[in-house]
Amino acid sequence: MIHQFKNNGYNIVLDVNSGAIHAVDEITYEFLGLWDQFGRDSALSKMKENHPEVSEADLTEIQSEIDQLIADGSLFTEDNYEPQIKDFTARPTVIKAMCLHITHDCNLACKYCFADEGEYHTGKRELMTFEVGKQALDFLVANSGSRHNLEVDFFGGEPLMNWDVVKQLVEYGRSIEESANKKFRFTLTTNGVLLNDEIQEFANKEMANVVLSCDGRPEIHNMMRPFRKGAPSYEIIMPKFKKLADSRNQDKYYIRGTFTHNNLDFSNDVIHLANEGFKQISVEPVVAEPSQDYAIKEEDLPKLFEEYDKLAAEMMRRQGTDEDFNFFHFMIDLEGGPCVYKRLSGCGSGTEYVAVTPTGQLYPCHQFVGNTDFELGDVWQGVKKTELVNEFKHCNVYAKPECSSCFARFYCSGGCAANAFNFTGSILGNYSVGCQLQKKRIECAIALKVHESEIKEAQ
Repeated sequence: MIHQFKNNGYNIVLDVNSGAIHAVDEITYEFLGLWDQFGRDSALSKMKENHPEVSEADLTEIQSEIDQLIADGSLFTEDNYEPQIKDFTARPTVIKAMCLHITHDCNLACKYCFADEGEYHTGKRELMTFEVGKQALDFLVANSGSRHNLEVDFFGGEPLMNWDVVKQLVEYGRSIEESANKKFRFTLTTNGVLLNDEIQEFANKEMANVVLSCDGRPEIHNMMRPFRKGAPSYEIIMPKFKKLADSRNQDKYYIRGTFTHNNLDFSNDVIHLANEGFKQISVEPVVAEPSQDYAIKEEDLPKLFEEYDKLAAEMMRRQGTDEDFNFFHFMIDLEGGPCVYKRLSGCGSGTEYVAVTPTGQLYPCHQFVGNTDFELGDVWQGVKKTELVNEFKHCNVYAKPECSSCFARFYCSGGCAANAFNFTGSILGNYSVGCQLQKKRIECAIALKVHESEIKEAQ
């Protein structure tokens, strides 16, 4: 199976099953399309009819080159992943990552917040105690098997509203690492309102990654991320975010935003953040019910596709200069890539990854929190709904009808289970808008890799 597309002047052919990328000329691009549709010999005949100006010798040479790529295993390769499904779904799993909801409260009132301003649709504002957090870390250690490296993200709401407990839990985690033969990789997601020098110093010492929430241009950010009484927040957080990013040498952080129907020209928000000096940027589409005025709709997609192409072109222009930056959704590994399990099932929600509420309940991930149908158990008694875990264990790209034949399946791994459920009622469903945007991002990411390769070859 191959996937062909054009992006920023490149004719690109992706061999889906091997992951091989080929940047080709127009004639070869057309030849491969006909080959894929009609077969080897018919493709040659049709090319002779379509291009009498091209000599038969040249067409035969192109055919021979394609034959060699096929023999080398980089074109029209067989799917080696599907035969592994039986072993994949029967595999033993251990928990290796945890989203720790240190707060169900927030000091902002973001209009698109899936967490309902930190309350997660419960009507309650809660802070996790040290005792609950300690039990959560103990649960993670006890259920991580032989896994040495464990991930813990301090999440909310706004985690800095419960900062003392964050510090206590980091200290506790470090105190048990040696005896448990584990290593915690702590991360923090924050809106920055309460960020100060003491927190920055602690984060730089203990947090492997920090996610900083900002939507881009001041007018866009302030429209969607105000304080509860409507006051703007951009002017407060931006100096703090710049300081923190610089203090981490512009590495091991992301400034993470959300774009909506209100800023379909979101590439300008990405460029704004880049021009402010940020090197690690993630601006992602809102996920919202179509009834919301800020929701992204099917009719918005052509404009958003243009914006991704525009962003890719700008990043190509900046590659190799002091102005370059990383964009999270354009970052893919074409050489090694993720392991087979991650390729097939993505984040591991409900199996290898869980979320913990302030009162200790377990959920498959942070986006399921508040939907009690997905409550797995708690940190004291462990996972009780093993049948639900089994459903997540069997959630993979071959179990999803829309994914099984999609070119992007080994890069998006089937997409977000929570989004699928919220829009289709099944974790095996397909969130159409998100899927189409994901495919476009993957094409842009591949084009960027091709451009980067050309730059390296020219040096």
